[in-house]
Amino acid sequence: MPKIKTNSGAKKRFSLTGTGKIKRKHAYKSHILTKKETKQKRNLTHMGLVHKTDVNRVKIMLGLK
Repeated sequence: MPKIKTNSGAKKRFSLTGTGKIKRKHAYKSHILTKKETKQKRNLTHMGLVHKTDVNRVKIMLGLK
């Protein structure tokens, strides 16, 4: 069977932590920022973790499984 290619979009969006968790950026921080409050924009700046139900799908896209 051929090897599965890694998803190049996922390579740019996700990264691994030292313990093997997958980091992600928050959505809603790219445009139309004038109507969002400063507190909301500040909280969206921080990195988040991929939810446990999505970890397997992201690992397949990254070629880790």
